[in-house]
Amino acid sequence: MIETVVILLLSVCFFISGKIRSDIVALCALVSLILLGILEPKEALEGFSSNVIIMMIGLFVVGGAIFQTGLAKMISSKLMKLAGNSETRLFVLVMFVTSLMGAFVSNTGTVAIMIPIVVSMAMSVKMNPSRLLMPLAFASSMSGMMTLIGTPPNLVINEELVKNGYDGLGFFTFLPVGLVCAVAGTLLLLPLSKKFLSKPGALSGASASSGKSLKTLVKEYGIANSLHRLQVNAGSIVVGKMIGELNIRKNYSLNIIEVRHVERSQRNLLAKNVVQQAADSDTILRVDDILYVTGNEEIVKVFAEKYNLEILHDSENATKNGLDFYDIGVAEIVVMSSSSVVNKTIREVEFRSKYNVSVLGICRKNKYILQGIADETIHTGDVLLVQGTWDNIGALEKESTEWIVVGRPLEEAAKVTLDYKAPIAALIMLGMIAVMVFDFIPVEPVTAVMVAGLLMVLTGCFRNVEAAYKTINWESVVLIGAMMPMSIALEKTGVSAWISNSLVSLLGGYGPILLMAGIYFTTSFMTMFISNTATAVLMAPIAMSSAVQVGVSPVPFLFAVTLGASLCFASPFSTPPNALVMPAGQYTFADYVKVGLPLQVILGIIMIFLLPLLFPF
Repeated sequence: MIETVVILLLSVCFFISGKIRSDIVALCALVSLILLGILEPKEALEGFSSNVIIMMIGLFVVGGAIFQTGLAKMISSKLMKLAGNSETRLFVLVMFVTSLMGAFVSNTGTVAIMIPIVVSMAMSVKMNPSRLLMPLAFASSMSGMMTLIGTPPNLVINEELVKNGYDGLGFFTFLPVGLVCAVAGTLLLLPLSKKFLSKPGALSGASASSGKSLKTLVKEYGIANSLHRLQVNAGSIVVGKMIGELNIRKNYSLNIIEVRHVERSQRNLLAKNVVQQAADSDTILRVDDILYVTGNEEIVKVFAEKYNLEILHDSENATKNGLDFYDIGVAEIVVMSSSSVVNKTIREVEFRSKYNVSVLGICRKNKYILQGIADETIHTGDVLLVQGTWDNIGALEKESTEWIVVGRPLEEAAKVTLDYKAPIAALIMLGMIAVMVFDFIPVEPVTAVMVAGLLMVLTGCFRNVEAAYKTINWESVVLIGAMMPMSIALEKTGVSAWISNSLVSLLGGYGPILLMAGIYFTTSFMTMFISNTATAVLMAPIAMSSAVQVGVSPVPFLFAVTLGASLCFASPFSTPPNALVMPAGQYTFADYVKVGLPLQVILGIIMIFLLPLLFPF
């Protein structure tokens, strides 16, 4: 028993200090329990095979796809119309939407879906996402108290009642408790988050910017103003020919900067893919290909007529969205004085053949050159706007003696959304939610999450499988997986039994309210170190027997258990939602203590007085 308590206390101290990564601390605690013989290796590793861990991994993938497809940005833009530019309205809106969704969807699923949406909303008002993400996790836990299926501890206490011959709880029996929690929690978190979570500095994750945005570059160089889209018809004489055979730049002074077509891929089932291709000289043109051409409008018309190409006239959309950056991108490079390309023309340097990029424009002394750039001589200090695949643009950074690549192109590529996949991501997300909400669908939530994550990959909502893996935050996964077996250790060594027996013997003679308060705060304290579900399983029988011993209704006692287990905010690993937001908000253990502990204590006091009114002894 003593060894287990020492390991637990040391872990807490290291968590609070923050000098060692939380996942390393958790692993050290787990290994210590094995080496001391407190846990068998099989018991110690059970956490990593639990449904909670599998769901967390799947939900990281689903959340990443929601962000990657731009679905998060679309949803957030709709919500932003309600919030305006007010941080307070935005905060309340996030709490309301999360509470509404969390009443019917698991709190872990709610947080995974909302994280990318909340980050996008915070970016829109130049607000640090850390101000919203921890309250988001707390709101999901509070809203879980509104319905029977909102959180696993609710199901645990319902099962305990039925097992002991009492009537089960209804679906909305929890609603009054949940509403009070949500309202009181929102009012408390407004000042707490503003004081402790309004961190200065760069925005986290996807909100950090580097260099000019891709849209800014296109607008600055005026590329869209001279951009034309030509579609290859079945009867066109260019079908089957290579771009180099047409001598378009030499004969017409036009520049094909991109070839785009739609295809179905065996790797990405159930959906079509938009494929972008740089206009290499050996690129073979096919029917329905769309050529993105820059140059004089009249000359474009002559070229299109000669080769039987259709000019696409949806000019409004073409201007706004004519250049997308799914597979290819743009970046600026500054020519150095020592560069070998100085005093050579663009044509002589052969950017396309040597570096697999095209030069779209030149910025020289704040003047932009877009026409006839092939024969333009390069000067020291010229800024060239280049286009190519993201990998080829990234490779330009290796030529450090020739030029400097402005910004971080590969980071910009990571932020580009596959917005044409947004409808697919939305359908998958809604399907996952439906399975979680409706009990008549015979699919477990963990299975629904696994299927949803797999479908996000198969339907091409990520650029590749590696991009999906990168969305998983393994620190959070390891943290939860390594700490879950702590509950087994506490039970095996008798720590849990000692706590419960001490509780009844100390408080049993002082009346039901004080005994219920003891059960509540004991549950709340234990949940800081082991999972809320495990704590509820341990404490529910104790609450039941305590109520029977003093001769009162067990319902308020069992509600004290589920509330104490669910409303634990002072630790990042007490509930999966707390762990999910930890990396995205760049939080430390101390952040949870500063914000979560006051909230946890105040809500506990409110519940102690509320429960006997709603569920009399």
